[in-house]
Amino acid sequence: MSVFWVGDIQGCDEPLGQMLDQVGFSASRDRLYVLGDLVNRGPSSLAVLRRLYSLGSSVQCVLGNHDLHLLALSAGARAPGASDTLNDILQAPDKGTLLHWLKHQSIAIYQEDVLMVHAGVLPQWTLEETLSLARELENILQSDEADAFFMNMYGNEPAQWQAQLQGMARWRCALNAFTRLRFCSLTGAMEFATKENAAKAPQGYMPWFEVPQRLTANTTIAFGHWSTLGAVERQDIWALDTGCIWGGCLTALQRDHVGAPPKRIEIKCPSYQKPF
Repeated sequence: MSVFWVGDIQGCDEPLGQMLDQVGFSASRDRLYVLGDLVNRGPSSLAVLRRLYSLGSSVQCVLGNHDLHLLALSAGARAPGASDTLNDILQAPDKGTLLHWLKHQSIAIYQEDVLMVHAGVLPQWTLEETLSLARELENILQSDEADAFFMNMYGNEPAQWQAQLQGMARWRCALNAFTRLRFCSLTGAMEFATKENAAKAPQGYMPWFEVPQRLTANTTIAFGHWSTLGAVERQDIWALDTGCIWGGCLTALQRDHVGAPPKRIEIKCPSYQKPF
């Protein structure tokens, strides 16, 4: 059995299919973790969802900001963006089945001794707190309150996590960390405007994983979201968004048993979108 982690697919089904064929992925034997942003910007978001759905329990995903955008669109809580490529899903006969499946994916996963999120983890969160907050959000997304949640999901405030936050302020702050975080301050205040690489950190901020005394420093964290960061593999960090949508690569890691060094797999992609 092999375990695979793959970065942002963003509707690029052809590279995903090439990667699964190249490694000989077997749904009855192997396991695939997708680090969010399954859909949008690429040409084949519907095909991506159908492919992953068809693989059954061998696939687990964390939700990214583009996946949440799709769910908000479907709920009527968000207007389409100029660069969206989601109409094929919204008009598909199996839309209900696919969106139900997507809504029941995770915000964070801890399996194989790896914590998986789409974007990041705030430095003051322990592993246990991270997973507890993720469960809070998953419960809301899978409840009858989901549509109301989508109506109030967007916004940058509060940018500073505090344990006493309640209700929508608490959930929005946590969700922003899980799905949008790149840079934060020493105290964990989030900055959302900058999309450049780690060397371009705004004054007073740093990559979230570089904050001294981060409470998850002893946990390997796999994430995507940050295409300008590039691939990073170190003991505590696996960054796997390498800009598939921008003409980079779809990047995955393969590990055959816990403790083994992961093997990198890269599938070169066409450029489907112009970089921001």
